[in-house]
Amino acid sequence: MILPDVLAPNLKVMFCGTQAGAQSASVGAYYAGRGNRFYETLFRIGLTPRQLAPTDYMQLLNYGIGLTDIAKHTSGADKLLKAARFDGTGLREKIVQYAPRVLAFNGKRSAQAFLRTQVAYGLQPDQIGATRIFVLPSTSGAARKFWDERYWQELATFIQP
Repeated sequence: MILPDVLAPNLKVMFCGTQAGAQSASVGAYYAGRGNRFYETLFRIGLTPRQLAPTDYMQLLNYGIGLTDIAKHTSGADKLLKAARFDGTGLREKIVQYAPRVLAFNGKRSAQAFLRTQVAYGLQPDQIGATRIFVLPSTSGAARKFWDERYWQELATFIQP
C-alpha cells in the first residue's frame, strides 16, 4: 500500500482518487503534487476551516472527511495506470464497512473504473446502501482543463448539515 487509508465510520464524505501521484508517494501524503488544488478547494468550499497542507491529511478525519484510492498498490501518472490495478471490490467493502454519507470521486477515471460506465460530473443515480456517489473534476494539476469548482460546491452544499 502506497498511502494508508484515512477512514472512520460515518464520515460526511470519503474522497476516492485513482492512485497516489508520484509526489504524493514520494512524500507520503495525499494530494501533494505541485499544482494540486485539493486542500485549497476543501477550504474554499467550506469543508475545512483553514487550508491544510498535504502533510496534514490525517486531520481531515476531524472534519468528517476520509481518503482512499481505487488503486492502493501503485503510484504515478493516472494515464499510465493499467485497469487491472483497480480494486473496485476493495473499495465497495470499505464503503459498506465505514458507511460514509457520500463517496466522492476526485476525477472521472476512478469513478468510471468503479461504476463500470461512463459518468457525468455531479451526483450519481447509483448508491451503495445509504451512501450517495458524487463524481468531481480532478484537483490534479494535470487535469486543469477539466476543472470546474461548481461541482465541488454542489458536494459541499449536499453534505453540510
